[in-house]
Amino acid sequence: MLYKSFLIFGPPGCGKGTVGVKLAATTGIKHLSTGDIFRGLAASSESGKLVSQYSSAGKLVPDEVTMQIFGRYLAGLVDTNKFNPDKDILLLDGMPRTPLQTKLIAPITDILHLLVLDIPNDDIIVARLQSRAKIEGRKDDADESIVRARLAEYKAKTAAVLDEYPADKITRINGANSPDEVFYDTLGVVIKVRKALGL
Repeated sequence: MLYKSFLIFGPPGCGKGTVGVKLAATTGIKHLSTGDIFRGLAASSESGKLVSQYSSAGKLVPDEVTMQIFGRYLAGLVDTNKFNPDKDILLLDGMPRTPLQTKLIAPITDILHLLVLDIPNDDIIVARLQSRAKIEGRKDDADESIVRARLAEYKAKTAAVLDEYPADKITRINGANSPDEVFYDTLGVVIKVRKALGL
């Protein structure tokens, strides 16, 4: 069975999580954030220790490990009736992050469209994340060197994911706008795509 999915992309701090939560609340789409899944792992677990090792250095978790954790989490949602693949749609946030991951998820996903939140100025992102660190207490957002390492990883690896999909399935949105404007623009794309596909 293929899981119908929207993908949301953008550098750290572009607002993917905020938009994802709002889309889930207004459209019924199931927002699935890899970052949230990772942060929810027990720190003492093998997976938790491994994820912490990479994220604390600003590096991406290896593809195979990411896919194993993601697969277990998704199966758990289906098994506990929190996601019905026959009628529900996923919004994947942080997955896939590399070209290899696009190939690994291809057998289980039907990618409907990609939403890309662009912020061309890294300084805006650094300021946003440091502000978020103070509010949410996220250590990985407080250290500028780690933030810039994450941005470099995004540009080097995650951005290459977009080359794996046809241009007509990609919409770029200005992530530097206000949260309400970004949500409005993103919601418009989701409505348009679902209407065109009869979903």
